[in-house]
Amino acid sequence: MEIIPLSEQEVQQFRADTKGTAQRIHFNNAGASLPPDVVVETMINYLNEEAIYGGYETEFKYKDQLDNTYSLIAQLINADKDEIALVENASTAWILAFHGVGLQQGDEVLTCEMEYVTNLIGLLNAKKTLGIEIKVIPNDEKGNFSLEALEAAISPKTKLIAVTQIPSTAGGMIPVVEIGKIACKHGVLYLVDACQSVGQIPVDVKKIGCDMLAVTGRKYLRAPRGTGFLFVRKAVQDKLKLLFMDGFTAPTVTEDDFKVRNDARRFELYEKNRALTLGLGKAVEYALHIGVDRIWQRIQYLGTLLRNQLQNIDGITVHDIGDQKCGIVTFSVNAIESATIKNLLAEKQINVSVGKAISTLLYMNKNHLSSIVRASVHYYNTEQEIDILCDELKTIVK
Repeated sequence: MEIIPLSEQEVQQFRADTKGTAQRIHFNNAGASLPPDVVVETMINYLNEEAIYGGYETEFKYKDQLDNTYSLIAQLINADKDEIALVENASTAWILAFHGVGLQQGDEVLTCEMEYVTNLIGLLNAKKTLGIEIKVIPNDEKGNFSLEALEAAISPKTKLIAVTQIPSTAGGMIPVVEIGKIACKHGVLYLVDACQSVGQIPVDVKKIGCDMLAVTGRKYLRAPRGTGFLFVRKAVQDKLKLLFMDGFTAPTVTEDDFKVRNDARRFELYEKNRALTLGLGKAVEYALHIGVDRIWQRIQYLGTLLRNQLQNIDGITVHDIGDQKCGIVTFSVNAIESATIKNLLAEKQINVSVGKAISTLLYMNKNHLSSIVRASVHYYNTEQEIDILCDELKTIVK
């Protein structure tokens, strides 16, 4: 099916819907995107009602809209509503899933060199405390994940494949659909960190074949900070241990026993910020209205445009590798620290971020990188903004 590109008129409307675009050029969408005004207004209005009518009373009034957030997320990733749990961020989601697997001494976990720091810490902690084994599947010389090496590494001890689809400090991508086919073939549980993916590219959990998916709201979904969700496939929910429980987790309780919920909300606790829940739902609704396939097409165009311009500036090295690249563009400037570049650009109201080695340690160490400048584009960015960024960088280099 042909994807209709976003028109200039639509892009200008998205910018009009986002007051932050009038103040500065925002190329830190992989950190936290600028939210649409309607997301901010939704949360403010809810908080105002809480202050007037009471927290529980306002929650009851908005119960259908709050519940609809689960339905919207399910639509976004092609899941069922009862496979979604709301959490604070992707790290919380990943921790709930990973530690729920119940790994034991001698079990093997296969991962990738692009794994995020939170996940790496979780793996190393399980190695120290439980005695698990970690196998890292390296990228090949072109920067592509090796599916052949993955399949060769699977053994009877392999209990989990855990990968990050889009890394924090690189512009490449992991072939999660192909990995899912291998995991399914061998009957191995499959956990995907989609922290940078959802909202940027179309994510379909049925096509990926993952058992668990960890997502944050603040990045490409343009949702508030402090939001995220965990997808757990229905058939896997009873297999995962719960790390904590309350009366929401287990609504049926006697003096001698309790029974947990029969959906993914068993991984939640009752008390959470309802204004953020509505904000997340509104952000997902906004993305769905545009169409994630159209968003992805625009991001690929802008990412390629930025990379090409940077590669033509003497003194700048673009570090993105792999056949498929995303909206995260990483580079360094000869003899100038990444933090200095970030600060100089900030003086010109241009937001970028610094990717430190710790964020994607295996990849950064392998490529002898201590830090990089990360410029991450979104669909509301423009060609003119890319030109301004590159002109400023030319001035800095000189």
